[in-house]
Parts: sequence; structure tokens; C-alpha cells
Amino acid sequence: MTVSDEDRLQNLRDEIDRLDEKIQSLITERARCAEEIAKTKERSGSDHFYRPEREAEILRRVQQRNEGPLADEEMARLFREIMSACLALESSMTIAFLGPEGTFTQEAALKHFGHSVKTLPLGAIDEVFREVESGNAHFGVVPIENSTEGVISHTLDIFLRSPLKICGEVELRIHHHLLGKGDDPKGAERVLSHQQSLAQCRGWLDAHLPGVERVAASSNAEAARQAVRNNDIVAIAGESAAKLYGLNVLAANIEDEPDNTTRFLVIGKLETEPSGKDKTSLIVSGNNRAGALHDLLAPFHRHQINMTRIESRPSRKGTWQYVFFVDIDGHVKDAKVQAALRELENGSAFLKLLGSYPRAVL
Repeated sequence: MTVSDEDRLQNLRDEIDRLDEKIQSLITERARCAEEIAKTKERSGSDHFYRPEREAEILRRVQQRNEGPLADEEMARLFREIMSACLALESSMTIAFLGPEGTFTQEAALKHFGHSVKTLPLGAIDEVFREVESGNAHFGVVPIENSTEGVISHTLDIFLRSPLKICGEVELRIHHHLLGKGDDPKGAERVLSHQQSLAQCRGWLDAHLPGVERVAASSNAEAARQAVRNNDIVAIAGESAAKLYGLNVLAANIEDEPDNTTRFLVIGKLETEPSGKDKTSLIVSGNNRAGALHDLLAPFHRHQINMTRIESRPSRKGTWQYVFFVDIDGHVKDAKVQAALRELENGSAFLKLLGSYPRAVL
């Protein structure tokens, strides 16, 4: 390295130090603003410190302003953590999730809320709903669908009886790793993971571990925990589980589909205001007759509303009777959405709004 190169490196390091001081000063200033917001809300009697629509708007602007070289997703992640730390100054939040520690659901919760919240692992999806309903957790995060394996039926079924609203959504790119205590999976007798993860890695397992028994576990994290205790077991789980349980990554990114993504829902008691780019979820059913589904969906067509998902589930109120879970673009306060829902309510046997919320941000 020449003297001029050394001088240039030192100048760049000095510039980084200067920028770090400026960034830290601005973060401190932002945190003080957050404290003032908290005091103002307390004086007005408001207890709504977390505003999903406000955070979504901020993150979208962050991505729109981004000029690189950091990717939009990375820039949004950095701002998410700043927002999370500042919000913690206003109000401490507990987020329930489908546990144990180290699951993809916990990753989704931290992606959405940042690391300054307290996460509460629970053993089942219905427990997450109950913990939020009781007020022991401010919000919950539950899986709803995977891009390759489809919908999580149990989550949909609980919405039929729960009073909770959908306050947000999270999309998480899922990377599965083969984990174990040793350095080679060839001696393994069983591979453990959640049944969805086993299905998402079916092709890789057929090619690389064809004679190894596949055993479904309650979660990927539980599979990793069992792999710690037994040298004959390897687990399929994410990077966070590998770090949490001290396991080696024997093979990385073994999912069959490189774009494998899981969608999670944020549930709570909050009615979310419009953010400008929203979704609305609802449950609807009609009478059992020819053309009933067409008639139920016709109002969306008439008002030019895009339907992004529809799933049918047994209504549990009669044999061969079904309800439909529907996602549409737009917020319940949008004029055309209101018009469509009025028509739908008049023509349906049952209608339940699950909530309007911001579309997932990268």
C-alpha cells in the first residue's frame, strides 16, 4: 500500500468518524422528540403509542429516498430499529408469538416491531390469540400462509371466534438450514422439523438424505432443541435457531423454492387508520345455492377492487357449509371499499371484518 493510499484510508476513516457523530446526534434528537410525543399523549389521555399506519408511511419514504449502495430492505431494517428504540421510550410493548424462541414467527415479530420490544413465546396459535385478548400482550404475530405450501388453516379458523383485529402483516423470506451438533449429516438417523418445513425441503431431502426418517416437530426451534440433545438427530431450522442453540449449519438454504416466503399477521385490539397502501381482510358466507360465490364477489368487481386472496373453510355450523376468507386492496374507510362492503352485507348470510392494515413493507 502506498503512502497516498494510507493517507486516503485515514481521511475516509476520519470522515466516517465525523458522520458517526452526526448520526448519533440526530438519533438522540429523534429520541427526545419521541419522549415529547409520549408526554403529549399522556396529557391528552391517549394510550395508543404504536401507530402501524404511521410506521408503514415512514418506512415507505425511507425506501423511496434510498439511493444505495445499501438495499431498500437493509435501509428499512436500520430505520425500523431506530423507530423501535424510540417507541420503547414512549411505551414498552410485549409481543406474543408462536414459540419457542428461535422460530421464524419470532423473526417476523422482530422484523416488524424491532428488537426493543419484549417477545413472549407461546406454544400454540390459539394461545397467542388468548394472550392478546386478555391484555397480557399488546400484539401477537401468527403465521397465515406460505408461498409454496399454502394457508395455515388453524389461524383462519380462530378468526371465526376471536374479537381481535388484523393490525399489520409481515412477509419473511424463509431460508432453511440443516443443523446438527457434528460436522456431517451422514450419520443422522432422523431429520426433525415442522411439517411445513419438511415439505418445503422435500426435494433436497430426497436427493441428499434419502434414507433418513423425517419426523414432524411442533416447531423448527423445537427440532433444533432436540438436535442439541441427540447426535443422531439433525434439524431443519433458520439461522436464529442455529445461533440460539449452538448448532452447526451442515447445509445452508436447502429450501426447494428460492423465493420461499411466509406471510404473518399482526393481531391486536387496535383499529388501524389508512396508510395509503392498505389491505382489508374479511370473512363472508352466502346461502348454499348455485351462483352464490359469484354473487358474493360481484361487488368487488363492480367497484374495481382487487381481490388478492380467497380461501374456503368449513363454517363449523353445518355439514358442507363453508365460509370464505377474503383479502382485498384498500382500507375500510376508502369510499369504494365502503360501497362494496355495503352491497356485500346486504347479499351475504354472514360478514365479519377482520381489519384494515398497511401492506407489508420490505
